[in-house]
Amino acid sequence: MNEESRALHERLARLEELLTAARQEPAWRRPTRDEARWAVSAAVLAAVALQLLLPERLAFRPVWLLPTLELLLLVVLLWAFRTSTRRGASLLRAGGLALAALVSVANGWSAALLIRGLVRGTEGSDAGALLMTGAGIWLTNVIVFALWYWEWDRGGPAARAAGHHDYPDFLFPQMQSGELAPADWEPAFADYLYVSFTNATAFSPTDTMPLSRWAKLLMASQASISLLTVALVVARAVNILR
Repeated sequence: MNEESRALHERLARLEELLTAARQEPAWRRPTRDEARWAVSAAVLAAVALQLLLPERLAFRPVWLLPTLELLLLVVLLWAFRTSTRRGASLLRAGGLALAALVSVANGWSAALLIRGLVRGTEGSDAGALLMTGAGIWLTNVIVFALWYWEWDRGGPAARAAGHHDYPDFLFPQMQSGELAPADWEPAFADYLYVSFTNATAFSPTDTMPLSRWAKLLMASQASISLLTVALVVARAVNILR
């Protein structure tokens, strides 16, 4: 075997080792296909529907403005997702953050008006209507924080798919042991929605731990908002029923 053949054989052997190592590495740490956007789209549509169902006195004025902007931005993002250019990925990232911000503003506005009305005694004359309103704001809050978790964890969905970040911001149980999930498992929007729901109900992390400082602060903010909303709404509803 001459020198050129030996060098080629060594390069092929090295390439095979690298491919084997890549196949053994869990999917959440290596480049994979982009995540489908149907689950995120369904969640945003649900948030818009919940906003439109709120009493007009609790909505951002004009009532149609923020829901319309959210729907238009969602359509643009779904179209941009079909592009594969680096610039398109940057625009998709910026648009996703803008969409999460719009939903946050709309729901935060409604929550602030509801809490102010409860404190002043101008809201909550009917227990059933109050509970429905509080539930709508609470559910929208769950969707809002799920969007933030999904958009920020390891740089967002595009960066996770490209495998750009080695260290996760959220530690899911499947990441701790390869025996708990198939080799192609990686977190998707449904996982972040579950994290948001459990944090809003337990007021603390459950099975998924925040690792970075921003993740801890974001989860603490969500738990505080959820606790305040639930406490005031339930207390007022119980007082009315009595």
